[in-house]
Amino acid sequence: MENLNKADQERMVHALKTTRRFKPVFSNWLLFSAMIEAFFCKYGYECDPMRVDYAFQQLEQWYVGDGMYSDGVSYAYDYYNSYVMHPYLAAITEHVGKKTNAYSGMIAKIKKRNERYAIIQERLINTDGTYPATGRSIMYRGAVFQHLADMAWRKALPEQLKPAQVRSALTAVIKKTLESSSTYQNGWLTIGLYGSQPDLADFYNNQGSLYIATNIFLPLGLPASDPFWADAPEKWSAQEIWSGEDFPHDHTVDLR
Repeated sequence: MENLNKADQERMVHALKTTRRFKPVFSNWLLFSAMIEAFFCKYGYECDPMRVDYAFQQLEQWYVGDGMYSDGVSYAYDYYNSYVMHPYLAAITEHVGKKTNAYSGMIAKIKKRNERYAIIQERLINTDGTYPATGRSIMYRGAVFQHLADMAWRKALPEQLKPAQVRSALTAVIKKTLESSSTYQNGWLTIGLYGSQPDLADFYNNQGSLYIATNIFLPLGLPASDPFWADAPEKWSAQEIWSGEDFPHDHTVDLR
């Protein structure tokens, strides 16, 4: 926004305001509406606080425990907590929290939930960079760990996760999800998780949506001097555990 001239800024604001006439699906889409209003809030434009409040209150109802939300009324074990829920809540609360203290209690809980889910995400990464291939939209490849990457970029990782440890784990995921000889066709990503696996796609997936995979590269927004890049490689949790090293136990956290 800052790099646009005045005319283009106004065009962008006008285009975003046109979305208000659409009713979002009763799902993670509520956060899309709230994100647009958070954008207006950040840049001093008139925003609709009800769209933000509705998303916050509904997500609170959908919180199922241990740092995870359901995407709508029913919980499904997929990665939408990482694709949408946690990153969007982190971004929205960052900007709305600067304008009002009405959500200070909720924001504090969201922060702790963000940290808990980052811990869970890091533990899902196996020693070779593989991870459970469960749920819809699995062919977004490394974007499965968008939340973990986002927390690293925000410098908001919980104390028990070292930046270099997360870098090493995410690097393993990137290598594993891109190493297959059928990952690319004519220079474009193929539909799949490990190479070309078209049956992994959902009805709403297409060639363009695959590039959500680039969200794992969010830490590229950190300078080279940041510990995420500058520190020596560290073993991640799975490597320590499956090499026989003693390791702190994991347990659920009550964050209601």
